[in-house]
Amino acid sequence: MIVRRPSKERGHFDHGWLDTYHSFSFASYHDPAHMGFRGLRVINEDRVAPARGFGAHPHRDMEIITYVLSGALEHRDSMGNHGLIRPDEVQRMSAGTGVVHSEANSSRTEPVHLLQIWIEPSKDGIPPSYEQKTFPAADKRGRLRLVAAPDGAEGAVTIHTDAKLYATLLDPGRTVEHTLAPGRHAWVHVVSGSIEVNGVALETGDGAAITSERALAIKATEPTELLLFDLA
Repeated sequence: MIVRRPSKERGHFDHGWLDTYHSFSFASYHDPAHMGFRGLRVINEDRVAPARGFGAHPHRDMEIITYVLSGALEHRDSMGNHGLIRPDEVQRMSAGTGVVHSEANSSRTEPVHLLQIWIEPSKDGIPPSYEQKTFPAADKRGRLRLVAAPDGAEGAVTIHTDAKLYATLLDPGRTVEHTLAPGRHAWVHVVSGSIEVNGVALETGDGAAITSERALAIKATEPTELLLFDLA
């Protein structure tokens, strides 16, 4: 079964410095029908104005993945990490017992466009940690590239939960396939473009909850970037 989550039905707030869409309930956006999917708790699509950002704030017991689409996001945290996250890079922060961080647009002229993703950890109270890796576009083109996994397989960032995150870039007419093990579920998020998942059409910003499907055939109908979550 594939249940579409249309982009236009997401929570949306324009704060001036921040234009944000929430696939699931977050902060002041509350939708009892969309509290998350399996362990996937948050997919926020954010556009941050130049020289603006999120001030220092705490997190705990959450796996947080940042995926920048354009621009550069400056990260600082209480573990002593400081740097920029750019397109084709994936940052993972395990909040664990507690971490304080800030995120800001490092440019004074250009906005930054990003996805922030939260996945519930398999175990609470782990030591906080941080990781950032580059996944070139060539590695994602025409195939599902594993970018986050529990064991850091295939050079992915390591997340402390039973989930895998794949990213791909597809040319029109190109199809990628993914097999779900028994009892597994999937969420697809279309970053840009349009696709068909087992014949179900999805467009930019759309998501889809996938259950009771063993094989997924994802076909691009225009140039597409997407994320696929394989979830317990």
